Amino acid sequence: MEEENKEHITFKISPELIEQVDQLLDSNNEVGLLELLNDYHYADIAEILEELDFEQAVFIIKLLDTEKTSDVLSELNEDVREEVLKNLSAQEIAKEVEELDSDDAVDIIAELPEERQEEVIELIEDEVAKADIQELLTYDEDSAGGLMAKELVRVKENWTVTQCVREMRLQAENVTRVHSIYVVDKDEKLLGRLSLKDLLVAPDKAHISSVYIPKVDSVHVNDEAEEIAKVMQKYDLEAIPVVDDNNILLGRITIDDIVDVIKEEAEKDYQLAAGITQDVESSDSILELTRARLPWLFLGLLGGVGAAYIMGGFEHMLQNHAILFFFTPLIAAMAGNVGVQSSAIIVQGLANDDVKGSINNRLFKEMMLAALNGVILALVLFLFVWAWEGNSDIALAISASLIIVIIVAGIIGTFVPLFLDKRGIDPAIATGPFITTSNDIFGILIYFWIAKLILNI
Repeated sequence: MEEENKEHITFKISPELIEQVDQLLDSNNEVGLLELLNDYHYADIAEILEELDFEQAVFIIKLLDTEKTSDVLSELNEDVREEVLKNLSAQEIAKEVEELDSDDAVDIIAELPEERQEEVIELIEDEVAKADIQELLTYDEDSAGGLMAKELVRVKENWTVTQCVREMRLQAENVTRVHSIYVVDKDEKLLGRLSLKDLLVAPDKAHISSVYIPKVDSVHVNDEAEEIAKVMQKYDLEAIPVVDDNNILLGRITIDDIVDVIKEEAEKDYQLAAGITQDVESSDSILELTRARLPWLFLGLLGGVGAAYIMGGFEHMLQNHAILFFFTPLIAAMAGNVGVQSSAIIVQGLANDDVKGSINNRLFKEMMLAALNGVILALVLFLFVWAWEGNSDIALAISASLIIVIIVAGIIGTFVPLFLDKRGIDPAIATGPFITTSNDIFGILIYFWIAKLILNI
């Protein structure tokens, strides 16, 4: 029982483990390295390699058997894998990708320069694998075709149960994991799926046409990855078949590929929300990071200049009521926070396909919610300013401004992502500096304008 529990403990890299690997590498102890790494999962080995120098990582890749290192390569961080691949010959890469499912093989080959891609593909000995890889490389990487693998188990509707079992055994040898069994006609058109239970209890001479389930969810080869993720999430699918315009079965997409899509989309949305316009990592160069961050920082600069210009127009009022100046950061912060909250809820709803109904209904609901929050906060602020300044007009001006600012910020935060989504623009862009900056400017303008009306200045 203890051994069984040990296998399920989450792997964590320790300084001691890396030091042990370093020592074995320095002493050129290949036997020791093999014995040490043999007990680790390929995903764990990939994590270990990412902590080593590229030369050391390449040495271990060449040392381990191809069947294991092919999986290790598919798990490596893209930047690390790129450097490792540069140090492998085309023949070595060809041997590695032959051990992988076609979708993973394509992911690796697609990272190579075009000339090297052709060289590696030419050296792949398995003609079926070569043809599959060449086909998959023609699809957009963010489409169903770019995600799918060609390896699957398909059976013909006119086969008997006995023939079906025999053919399935042959096909399953080339499939890492059998998620589903698909039924096709003589022209390879997808008809349905086959339940393993129904197959086992059916008479040996029964035809598959009398056993299979005709209803099966599928996606088109050109469907976008995000839409496929929504379908698989909605119906709790582990795999989904991919078809073309004629409903010909081309391949299948598994849940592990969709998890990668969801992760990448979440990372992209997070970066957009933080005001980073490109897909970057901490290991990227200073120039790349600057290009990704500078546009939104520049927008923030313009927003700050705009806010300063607006305040300059109310200079006379600030001279007579200096206390208004002290609450300017509060108004700007509340406007930005409310806008980000509203936009984040809408963006999340759009991502999960939960946003239903008209835009007007959404705006009205958000306006009521913002009004309620604004009134509660404004009452607290009113009492605080009144107690501090002893002037009810000042307290009323600041607290009334807060209510209007919160309502306007909520409306903007709701409308902008919905508008961007309708225009085919990623609405996640609305949760970052764009919303914050725009609401800061509107908030300050509203604040001083209402204060001017109430104080009769």
